[in-house]
Amino acid sequence: MGVRAQQKEKTRRALVDAAFNQLSAERSFSSLSLREVAREASIAPTSFYRHFKDMNELGLTMVDEGGLALRQMMRKGRQRAEAGGSVIRISVDTFMEVLDSNPNVFRILLHERSGTSAPFRAAVAREIEHFISELAHYTEEKAKRSPELARAQAESMVTLVFNAGAAALDMKKSERKILADQLVLQLRMVAKGAEFLQQKADAK
Repeated sequence: MGVRAQQKEKTRRALVDAAFNQLSAERSFSSLSLREVAREASIAPTSFYRHFKDMNELGLTMVDEGGLALRQMMRKGRQRAEAGGSVIRISVDTFMEVLDSNPNVFRILLHERSGTSAPFRAAVAREIEHFISELAHYTEEKAKRSPELARAQAESMVTLVFNAGAAALDMKKSERKILADQLVLQLRMVAKGAEFLQQKADAK
């Protein structure tokens, strides 16, 4: 990559980071202005268009990045569990660590999941589908579930995790710990239910 291309990528990265930094419980992406993002990234507003067609393209990039970052962290959590420990407990702890260290990665998925923009809702739906598909594949392979049961288990788990994440964003650490324990229990109940149904199906 040449110097010019490196500088362009660096500026593009600065714009994405600037937009992420401005998200909060009170501010969704739709409330951000191009000028605010450009100022935070220390570039002229007119330079924005060298990197993104408009704010919507920037937002969709953020949704993609947010989903990818979360999936990568959850993969690492499952890898940690394979070295010893409960995959559910370690995955939940990993998820809570992401919320603690970089809440806006999850916040944009949460905000735009039910936002007014159809392209944004579709993009978040695609990211959630990636989560479900990846978890279903893992469950089918590791827990020996049928494809149908693996899919149902994954859908239930992702729904529980997203709902817990939405609640956890604005909680204190002590409250988040209680929520994490409840989430682990709920996920274990789903896994046990799927295990029972699989055993019943295998016995036929």
